Amino acid sequence: MKKIILSAMLATFMFGSAYAETVRMGTEGAYPPYNFINDNGEVDGFERDVGDLLCARANLDCVWVINEWDSIIPNLVSGNYDTIIAGMSITAERDEVIDFTQEYFPPSPSVFMALSGADVDVDSGVIAAQTSTIQAGYVAESGATLVEYATPEETIAAVQNGEADAVLADGDYLFPIIDESGGDFAAIGEVSIGGGIGMGIRESDGALKAKMNAAIDTMKADGSLNTLIKKWFGKDANTF
Repeated sequence: MKKIILSAMLATFMFGSAYAETVRMGTEGAYPPYNFINDNGEVDGFERDVGDLLCARANLDCVWVINEWDSIIPNLVSGNYDTIIAGMSITAERDEVIDFTQEYFPPSPSVFMALSGADVDVDSGVIAAQTSTIQAGYVAESGATLVEYATPEETIAAVQNGEADAVLADGDYLFPIIDESGGDFAAIGEVSIGGGIGMGIRESDGALKAKMNAAIDTMKADGSLNTLIKKWFGKDANTF
């Protein structure tokens, strides 16, 4: 009888260990090529590819959750999901509220974009930026007038309709818009602000942070992270 019970317990342990822990991955779904919603209504982009591979290597079953940018940190802290993977630069200010993994995307410049031919002084003009971003913080501390919008699309519209002289955002987000504008938009300057991009995690979730850091290490070591960076940002993109 003892052998039967022991065998049953062993089988239960082996069966249970075959199932991965479910982790909810919070993202904005509105910042291509980092993350966006495709025609099938699914999360897509660089961070979807990276997140799915990280989960596979960490033996985690990941579920994707969409959340607006301006509440993405509060909703992580309140437990609506377990990570933020949404093009979020690692900053000291954010690190006071949440924790971060190591970088999965290296630092890249932010770019000012305006209507082609416009005479814009980025140090004193009206500059649009998405709220709660490093770009909004930069403009707020400069001599320019900051106008904030909830979504990146609204910052582009602000330049188009004359509400702002220029927009400041990640170059990786703006350059495709410039290329596809038919000459309507132009880059008029760039600045280096913030660090690389990491995954946001609650400060109490040290075990999850360790798993994700270990998985990022493997992707850096075997070159798969650089492959995904080049896939989504081009062969000349900064890599590890």
